[in-house]
Amino acid sequence: MQQGGRQRLFGTDGIRGVAGQFPLDDATVAIISYALVRNLTRELGRAPRIVIGRDTRESGPEIERALARGAARAGASVQSAGVITTPGVAYITRTERFDAGVVISASHNPFQDNGIKVFSPTGRKLADEMERRIEADVAASQPTTELNGDDWLRDQQAHEHDYQEQYLNYLADEVAAGLRLEGMGVALDCANGAASTLAPKLFARLGASVVTIAAEPDGRNINEACGSLHLEGLQRIVTDQRLDIGIGFDGDADRALFVDAEGNLVDGDAALLILADDFKARGLLSGNLVVATVMSNIGLELALRDRGIEMVRAQVGDRYVLEELLRRDGKLGGEQSGHIIFPGISLAGDGMITAIELLRAIGNSGRPVASLASRMTRYPQVLVNVRVRSKPDLASIPEVRDEIETLERELEGRGRLLVRYSGTENLARVMIEGRDQEKINEQANQLADVIRQKIG
Repeated sequence: MQQGGRQRLFGTDGIRGVAGQFPLDDATVAIISYALVRNLTRELGRAPRIVIGRDTRESGPEIERALARGAARAGASVQSAGVITTPGVAYITRTERFDAGVVISASHNPFQDNGIKVFSPTGRKLADEMERRIEADVAASQPTTELNGDDWLRDQQAHEHDYQEQYLNYLADEVAAGLRLEGMGVALDCANGAASTLAPKLFARLGASVVTIAAEPDGRNINEACGSLHLEGLQRIVTDQRLDIGIGFDGDADRALFVDAEGNLVDGDAALLILADDFKARGLLSGNLVVATVMSNIGLELALRDRGIEMVRAQVGDRYVLEELLRRDGKLGGEQSGHIIFPGISLAGDGMITAIELLRAIGNSGRPVASLASRMTRYPQVLVNVRVRSKPDLASIPEVRDEIETLERELEGRGRLLVRYSGTENLARVMIEGRDQEKINEQANQLADVIRQKIG
């Protein structure tokens, strides 16, 4: 992606790409790290301390070495947290007073991909202004051969074990304080990712009877037919073994989705409703609001409204959910994908914290998760993608604008229309929710045809 003639490196969730190819080739990774440290040094007036963690992809160690070499060359002190979840890095950055935490992960993507995201000491992701400065520095740099040497690797394994145990103790002893799961059968799908060691230990410590799948990473099987995008295996094991709940993480465990005892999916929208009920009952729902995104089902909005809770919609992306939560002093927000944020606990979405809080809500209610999730009526939804030549403002195209206005009048009070461009592809996305699946299919395709005729 170009911006002002310069290559955009950062998307809504850091840098993503194919491992070994630009911008995740060794030379560019080292330059990115060097630029990050130089910018931090200018802000701090001293050399920064950096901690790096990664998920289980086979490309992770090589990218980590390139990051560490670039950072060390710029004068930073670098430590490794080894294989650890994305929110685990955010936690270590905050509690150990590092100046930045760097995560090497492509979340739910296949193993060939990887990525880099950076957390500040508060647990927030890198500010847009800093990202643009790094991009400018990278664009002005040339590949360097002065990056040999792995002195930073000395004694790293001791740090890695300490940081992982520290994070695990935090989850078990602080976040889950008072929560006991004796008598509960819990299935975990760790996506062969960063939660593979940590999650089984955590829920066993809390007293649950734990059954684990997809917790044997080999560098290439991360997210492969498992994890939060592929819950079929988790659904099968929950029903076959008659367990109480299934928890599915993605590759870096910053999100979690759930499966009830009957094998039904409990997505982020349903989880937000369950959590909102619990938070309100405990007097923890500051501002009496929940932040969701434009993709959350209208059924969640209506269910919250019935409870006197305002639902605020943010753009898609956890950073936008967090911004809205902080702006409104909210205590609960998240995405349909299972990325839930509890600002009173952590500013980083954390799948294991989400699971802890959901299990606490279930325990407080005395009801099974299926019963709690059924309180939300999910409206039928249709999504139609239209390939486009360009991405003009849709309101500037009279025929498209008129069709959108017509549909919005038809849906008023009975449904919802969302039309937006993809951030990564030349696609226009038409999403409609309403009571009648056949009717919304017809409406979505009607609008899609108009867009296709004008800019397809």
